[in-house]
Amino acid sequence: MAEFKSISLATQVFEKLEEDIITGVYPRGEILTELKLVEQLGVSRTPIREALRRLEQERLIKETGKGSLVLGITMEDLVDIMEIRQRIEGLAAYHATKNLTEEGREALLQISQLQDFYYEKKDIDNLRKMDDRFHDAIYQFSKRPVLRDALVPLHRKTQRYRRISMEDKERLNGSIQEHKAICNAIISGDAELAEQLITRHIELAKKSMIERCYHNG
Repeated sequence: MAEFKSISLATQVFEKLEEDIITGVYPRGEILTELKLVEQLGVSRTPIREALRRLEQERLIKETGKGSLVLGITMEDLVDIMEIRQRIEGLAAYHATKNLTEEGREALLQISQLQDFYYEKKDIDNLRKMDDRFHDAIYQFSKRPVLRDALVPLHRKTQRYRRISMEDKERLNGSIQEHKAICNAIISGDAELAEQLITRHIELAKKSMIERCYHNG
């Protein structure tokens, strides 16, 4: 695993395993063992053991005595995650509006423009990345570390469901338009509107994710 060259090897292994669990590379019910992961990732047992400990803390796996059982993100988990985001992401948008700098303004405009560009190209992978960047930017510009620390992992854990939701062209277009409206509210300095719009955006995203998952299931 040549890409893992950082001093924080355990963190990189954790992030790799976390993404693979969230996106379904390791499906719910699979058993992960240290030996299996050593062979797959090409690293020693020490960073893998630390990564597994952190994954257990995140409730993504459960130790069974014969290995780590993959729990993943269930539909019930998704509902809880999105309802938490509905309640606190508006605060991040509110504070991002109040604390927005010129640099932040330019960053949000760039993300909005790139979303339009990738939408025209029908580039779903990059649209998903722009979705990450948009929400991460709001968390960062809020200058509220507690909110950011709570929201970043929650947004990350919805990756698989967001990917499914983006298969719906109508919802994808709606999401981009909602991002634009949120961006405009933040840039114009209307904190209350930004809070309302992003709360509504999360509500619609949750509805779409649940409907698409039941449709696909």
